[in-house]
Amino acid sequence: MSDVDTHPIDKGAGGHNSQKPIRVAQVVGRMMGGGVEATVMNHYRHIDRSQVQFDFIVQTDSTVVPKDEIEALGGRVFYVPPYSNPVKYVNACRKLFQQIRPRIVHSHMNAVSVFTLMAAEQAGVPVRIAHSHSTSNPNEKAKTLVKNVLRPFSKVYPTHLAACSEYAARWLFGDQVVDTKQVHIIHNAIDIDRFTFNPQSRAIKRDELGVGDSQLLIGQVGRICFQKNQVFTIKVLSELLKSTPNAILAIVGDGDDSELRKEIRNLKIEHNVKLLGVRDDVADYYSAFDVLAFPSTYEGLGMASIEAQAAGLPVVCSDKVPKEADLIPSLVRRISLDAGIESWVSAFDVHESDASGRVSHAQEMAKRGYAIHLSAAELSHWYEELEGECDAQKD
Repeated sequence: MSDVDTHPIDKGAGGHNSQKPIRVAQVVGRMMGGGVEATVMNHYRHIDRSQVQFDFIVQTDSTVVPKDEIEALGGRVFYVPPYSNPVKYVNACRKLFQQIRPRIVHSHMNAVSVFTLMAAEQAGVPVRIAHSHSTSNPNEKAKTLVKNVLRPFSKVYPTHLAACSEYAARWLFGDQVVDTKQVHIIHNAIDIDRFTFNPQSRAIKRDELGVGDSQLLIGQVGRICFQKNQVFTIKVLSELLKSTPNAILAIVGDGDDSELRKEIRNLKIEHNVKLLGVRDDVADYYSAFDVLAFPSTYEGLGMASIEAQAAGLPVVCSDKVPKEADLIPSLVRRISLDAGIESWVSAFDVHESDASGRVSHAQEMAKRGYAIHLSAAELSHWYEELEGECDAQKD
């Protein structure tokens, strides 16, 4: 595969002289079915595509690229090499931007957006958005070192700043730009109706998993990695089984699971853990679960927590998850990762599952800005404003 692998370019696909829709290049890095890609895809599905269209710039090492869906919606997918070789990555991005001529490049690469937007500036892209979705953890030494080296340059190449939360914005861009309202907050909005608790989905999924009506089913959703901390959840489960021996943990997500599988074997709890991989029916699983484990070592916001709350599902999360994610506070219990396994075990120590109290929180979620149709309309309006600014500057 070449450095830049593209589809044929339609005449007038980009550039100032093309008719609407506005084409926005969404740079999403390595697509693995994670929360960032889910947020971008959620907005894409619900945005007015007669006004705004997306082109997805993804890395060649991506594992979950919904190419067929993107193309069916009128978008395009372009491949660039991984950013692990920054020079190759910047050159490939610059050539691609020169070829497709987007007016807006929206980079979701956190601190690494410096490379993407450097290439966009070199290619003469007028609107360059840096979007912060995450933070860091000092124990993730190599990654955090790279992030800390790049963070001071986070405001050099973008013309506009965006973030999924104030917390993520402050981490990448600093307090001053947040306090002076220079960061556009784009909520990790969802299709609330899709995630609303469904007793039929609950029954079907629990039956598929072989989990009884009264059996405790803990869920965890997210890419398998240090950040999402599934190995910690496994250790909590091992202790929990002493008091609730038939408890089941179902993990939804992809990634390097070698360490996770090793820990499961070492603790001899293979029969109590189900690794489900990436699922396109994850909404149904939130109805099936009795509680969501969310012990992240760091988060920009926490997509799974938002989805769980929409389903009326209790969430046990770490103190590293921003409080901005507590949309329905009565559903969220926070525990420090330093509190010890026992504190976490006690949070999950429910001997029988009970879904009788599960109710919809659609109105509260919408009021907080997490209804996708409203968020998509707001995003479309912002892009149109930015396009208008370009035209005004050109005139």
